[in-house]
Amino acid sequence: MKRRSPSMRKQRRKTSGRARVVARAVLPTRFGKFTVLGIHGRGPEETAVVLQHGRVNGRSVPLVRVHSQCLTGDVLTSQRCDCRAQLELSLRLIGRARSGLLLYLPQEGRGIGLLNKLKAYQWQDRGMDTVEANHRLGFAADSRDYRFSARALWALGVRRVRLLSNNPDKVKQLEEAGIRVVERVPCQPRTSRASRSYLQTKKAKLGHLLAGV
Repeated sequence: MKRRSPSMRKQRRKTSGRARVVARAVLPTRFGKFTVLGIHGRGPEETAVVLQHGRVNGRSVPLVRVHSQCLTGDVLTSQRCDCRAQLELSLRLIGRARSGLLLYLPQEGRGIGLLNKLKAYQWQDRGMDTVEANHRLGFAADSRDYRFSARALWALGVRRVRLLSNNPDKVKQLEEAGIRVVERVPCQPRTSRASRSYLQTKKAKLGHLLAGV
């Protein structure tokens, strides 16, 4: 699908009709009590699990994290990346905020999928960095698209956000899709030495805004 640049009014009308809440339940966690939502769009890959804290509406400016699924990090506690550390920091901060959302999206390996990410790991074990490995497999350095994330936010009535992110491209894509990012909040938790080269590559080659890396 090619990107278009319609007027904001047309863009908002188009965006708001493409995602809907299909499930809602209470989810107590060690970071606080959340409401967990299932959001679905048009295609089979357009799904998001959302953790909501506090009241969210068109007048609020919630603290928002758009987090890409990372089985190796989030579940298997891999230290090759900072994904689990970012997820836990985000949940902690959102749980303390007046209102907040965490969108969990099936965009494993910056959009290349789990098995391809494992193939990229093989090339990294041979000396490549994460960007070089993606290119070796024929993928872009970052294949993620945040238009569905914007539609999910619209489905929840959110128009403006304080975004937990170090990624300027995420900010840009959300704003192009009609979500106003009023503040970018750094999401830089403590990480292990094992992830240092990964973070350095994200800063040098992907433009992530990371301090002290």
